[in-house]
Amino acid sequence: MANTWHSAPDARVEDRSRQDHPDHSPAFDDAAIRQARNSAAFWAATGVSRGHEVLRRRGFLAVLGGERAGTRVLLQEPDPDAHELAELTELAGRSTGPVDVEDPFSSTDLSHLGMRNWQMPIMVRPPGPVPAPAMEVVRVQRPHELQTAERIVIEGFELTRFTPYRPGEMFPTTLTEQPGVDIFLAVLDGEVAGTGVTVVHNGVGSHYWVGTSSAHRSRGVGRAVMLGSLAPMADLPVTLTASRLGRPLYESLGFTAVTSSTWWSSQ
Repeated sequence: MANTWHSAPDARVEDRSRQDHPDHSPAFDDAAIRQARNSAAFWAATGVSRGHEVLRRRGFLAVLGGERAGTRVLLQEPDPDAHELAELTELAGRSTGPVDVEDPFSSTDLSHLGMRNWQMPIMVRPPGPVPAPAMEVVRVQRPHELQTAERIVIEGFELTRFTPYRPGEMFPTTLTEQPGVDIFLAVLDGEVAGTGVTVVHNGVGSHYWVGTSSAHRSRGVGRAVMLGSLAPMADLPVTLTASRLGRPLYESLGFTAVTSSTWWSSQ
């Protein structure tokens, strides 16, 4: 997952991709469902590590956080039924914090919730070789490394909901103990310069929270984080949801925009 931004819905993303890549890899098939399942695995792991309630329904997964973390909803099917939509609406209405909903299928109208919405491309990279990064990239193993990653993400993504900073609130120490979750750090000139999270679930990898510290931007740190974290998943299809600024980097690493995801947010 990358930075979000406002843009007009673009239903042509999938069509353009298939026209430009008529012989697309099988890894491109069912991109929306792959991203939906992986995002649900990531946010469920995050919710469990934070001690939040996780609700699993056929059509969605919801993580019920507090005033700062808020409520996160990941649609899991393109056709949630009336009972699921009613429950989702009720959950959003009683949330004490911000509400964020991710719809990888871009098929469910949530305008009745009164939230802003925008679209981002879901990108897929087929299995394949990964070049070595230009700087050291290490897997987080110690609490102080996890806190460093946490600070970079909060700063880079301007997550004001997590300020003032409380160590371990966003990335609890048990997060890296969750199945399939890994966090990486890029080290430049002896300093941690960037971070990223990967999740492997059901044979598919995905990236989240790829960020660079403000002191080290425009020095290839984001590319290094991506390469270093892609290497352990080289034999898997990998998905991500791209920001406008991040998309050129991901395309240069072999990712292709396949379809679009709609996001809804109360903030």
